[in-house]
Amino acid sequence: MIAIVDYGAGNVASVHKALAHLGRASVLSADPAVLRSADLVVFPGQGHFGQAMARLTSTGLDDVLREVIASGKPFVGICLGLQLLFDASDEAPGVPGLGVLRGRCVAFQAPLKVPQIGWNQVQRVRPGSALDAVPDGQFFYFVHTYHAVADDAQDVVATADYGAPFTAAVQRGNVFAAQFHPEKSGEVGLQLLRAATAAAC
Repeated sequence: MIAIVDYGAGNVASVHKALAHLGRASVLSADPAVLRSADLVVFPGQGHFGQAMARLTSTGLDDVLREVIASGKPFVGICLGLQLLFDASDEAPGVPGLGVLRGRCVAFQAPLKVPQIGWNQVQRVRPGSALDAVPDGQFFYFVHTYHAVADDAQDVVATADYGAPFTAAVQRGNVFAAQFHPEKSGEVGLQLLRAATAAAC
C-alpha cells in the first residue's frame, strides 16, 4: 500500500488520481501509524516552505517522515516535497527543513519570470533513479519559484535549465524526489510514477 502524506500542502488529489490510473492502491493520510506501515510513502506539496514546515512540526509529522526515511522505506517527494527534504529555504529564512539532504533552496533570479510555470526538458546527470525508466531529455511540467542547491552533487540525478541549470530530481538511498510534477506530465510522467512506485507492487 502507498501512503500519500496529506498535510494540507495541496496537490495530493492529483497524485492520488494518477496512482489510481496506474492501478496503484494508495491512501491519503496524516496518521503516523499509516505512514509507518505503508510499503512506500509519497510526499507531494505545493505552497510556502515555511507554512508547510509549520504544519509538519505542529503535528509531529516532521519526525515521522525522518523516521520513515531512516527506516529505508521507499520514499518519493514531489515539488515542495523535494524542497522540504533540504536543510532550509530562502523562502522562509530561519525555518529548518527536514534536513534529510544537505543544502538549501534558493529563488530564481531576475530577469527570469517567476514562478517558472510550464514544460521544461529534464536531463539525467547520473543513473540510479526512477528516471532511468524513461528516455533522457523528456519534458515535464514545473510550477516553482525556488529550487534546491545540494551540497553533495551526487544527490542530484537530473537537471533542467531556466536561465542556468538547476536541480530537477534527487536520489539518495531510498529517497527519490522530483521538482517537477510527474502526475501532471502526461504519459511520460505516469511512466516515471510507475517506476518510482514499483517497490509498492
